[in-house]
Parts: sequence; C-alpha cells; structure tokens
Amino acid sequence: MKLFVGLGNPGAKYAGNRHNIGFMALDRIASDHGFSPWKRAFQGLACEGRLGADKVVLLKPETFMNLSGQSVQAAVAFYKLQLTDVTVFHDELDLAPGKCRVKQGGGHAGHNGLRSIHAHLGDAYGRVRLGIGHPGHKDAVANYVLHDFAKADQEWLDDLLRGLSDGAAALADGDAARFMNAVALRTAPPRSSTSVEKTAKPAPAASAAPAPPAELSPLAKLKDFFR
Repeated sequence: MKLFVGLGNPGAKYAGNRHNIGFMALDRIASDHGFSPWKRAFQGLACEGRLGADKVVLLKPETFMNLSGQSVQAAVAFYKLQLTDVTVFHDELDLAPGKCRVKQGGGHAGHNGLRSIHAHLGDAYGRVRLGIGHPGHKDAVANYVLHDFAKADQEWLDDLLRGLSDGAAALADGDAARFMNAVALRTAPPRSSTSVEKTAKPAPAASAAPAPPAELSPLAKLKDFFR
C-alpha cells in the first residue's frame, strides 16, 4: 500500500490558494481514477483506490499546514507503512510555475508542512515538488502563497494537474522517470511532426539566350554587300 499526501489548508477560504496545490493534485487523482468518496480520518480527509497494481490511500490533512505531521503520522501508524511508501505533494517556491520535480528524502527548505512531517516522522519520505514561482522577496512569501492562483495561471495549472493524474500509477509503482514523462507530455508536449512542410518554390527558369546568327555563305555575303 502507498500513501499520497497533499498539503494545504482546510476550508473554502483557502481552496484556491497557491499553498493548496497539493490538495488540488489529490482531488484530480481521486476524480480521474475513481477513488472512494472522501471520508474524515487521521485528522484529515482520506479516500482509497487503485493506481495500476497498487492500492493507494490519498490523505489531505485538515490540521492546517503547520501541523500536517500529526495527520500523516496517524495514517502511517494505522497502515504500518514505511516512509518510502509515503509521497507528499506540496507547493515549491523555488521552482518556476508549472514545473514539477520528484525527490526522495532531504530537507524541508523552510516549508512549514514539510517541517511538521519531519518533526513527526523524519525525512525519508518522497516528495512531488510543484512549482508556483517566487514573489521575489522573502517578506512577500506569506501573502503570496495564501492568495489564489491568478486567472493567467489556470492553463498551466490545469495541464500540470492532468499530468500528475496521468502519471500517478507510475509514481505509485516507484517509476519516477515514467511519472515525470507523463507530466511533461501535458506541460511541455512535443511539437507535431505531421505538420505540412512548405514546399520550396521552383527556381524561375533561366531565359534562353538568343541563338547566335547563322553563318552566311560567301555568296550571301556578296548579295548582302550590294543591297
């Protein structure tokens, strides 16, 4: 069994915030792959389903971001999971909007949700880092992440969420490369190879050079002289 955790803050007030992209990712996966209805469990909302051959539990902690570790710890203890079976989807300031990276273990980089999970479980779990961009100054970060995505963000956001859902089975199976490829096919699709190439215009035909005058016979030359 695998546990996918999406980080965010509960309630309609925060639903569209940049900080809630982890919740958005799990909602898309649950909807696309026919997971069970969301139910209250582990101080959050949880649902179950299958991704490929793997049984997967999706968890959205409702403890607010700073206490996410409490909810994740409860689920890990209940299902007796190893941290290598846990993957956390979270917003990432240090990635450009729409970018996605997979990481196993490591630091929390100041993210309060990850910081809480570190405190309760350690750092060996996997992460899916979802780029939201940086406001440019650290003093603007709190306001930035707690505001909704702009209308201009909706196209790349939808592409990213679709890609995450497309690759979810590969991620559950531990195939990070195939997962990333699925995301890339949505966020940076290859250019079509079937486009009609413009045919080169044929070079204009060279104008024929005038034919040299025919050589006159001596008799013709004499007649021409006396004209």
